[in-house]
Amino acid sequence: MGSDDGPRIPCPPCPLLPPPSQLPLFVRSAVTVSTTALPRPSSPTRAARTRGLVVFFAIAFGASWLCMIGVRLAGLSLVNPLAQLSFAFLPAIGALVARRVSGEGFADAGLALRLREQWRWYLAAWLCPLLLAFATIGLAAALGVPGVRLSALDGLIPGLPGWAGVTVLMAVVPLLTPVYWGEEFGWTSYLRPRLYRAQLSRSVLATGLIWALWHYPLAFLGYIEFADPLLGLALWTCSFLVQETLLALLYLRSGTIWTASLAHAGNNMVLALLVGTVLKGSDATTLTWLPILPLAALSAIALLAARRGRAMIRP
Repeated sequence: MGSDDGPRIPCPPCPLLPPPSQLPLFVRSAVTVSTTALPRPSSPTRAARTRGLVVFFAIAFGASWLCMIGVRLAGLSLVNPLAQLSFAFLPAIGALVARRVSGEGFADAGLALRLREQWRWYLAAWLCPLLLAFATIGLAAALGVPGVRLSALDGLIPGLPGWAGVTVLMAVVPLLTPVYWGEEFGWTSYLRPRLYRAQLSRSVLATGLIWALWHYPLAFLGYIEFADPLLGLALWTCSFLVQETLLALLYLRSGTIWTASLAHAGNNMVLALLVGTVLKGSDATTLTWLPILPLAALSAIALLAARRGRAMIRP
């Protein structure tokens, strides 16, 4: 894996895939990455950088975990979106404070929308979760997972047929993007570039593991219930790793954290919700490992393209 400031990386030929120019937009978007759109973080002293990271972790983890526990002790469900708002923005708040404390500023924060020049990446971030959802459902049917019922989508939104419910979800995703910015501005924009700065693959791996760890208390506070907690947490961790791979590539290629935030919103509101609705009778473990497979396939294509190293496809 090259450094964040390296040359443009090519998409390698693959005997199982058509030429890159003939791939669908969402695949081309996922397999290409240019890191020239974002400046590197400024270079404060090592002590200042360490101080910023300590502040970030204290807020992102300490305050968030206290909020999660507090919500549960108050008798509220962590499945409730309003309850989740109590900690949803704490990674972003941690990043904001850390940037101030360390003196690094916001040059590499990716806060500009860049909607006009990067609209293709926004489109990819918006559509990809829907395509991954139906790929997951198709995979479940092919593997003989019991209880696959597309007709269940008719109950997604009361009073609407399935196709209309899916359309409404897709329309809502951009509106909820600022909520998921609360995590992405912390993990993908601030933390990832400061871990193994010159090695993208290691920084993504480390960020994905830390992001997964941040979620672990939710598995014991009623948000998700695994029959086998160890197996469930291991699969959940894999899910966060493959998601972070795609989110980081989206961020680096578009130069804005808003594409990653949009994709994150789609992962939660479209991918997870549609799969959970169609496979309503499945347990949490099944609903966790099934989406990992198409997500991992897409991540593998992206990482393979980055490792082989030829000219990248511009959107």
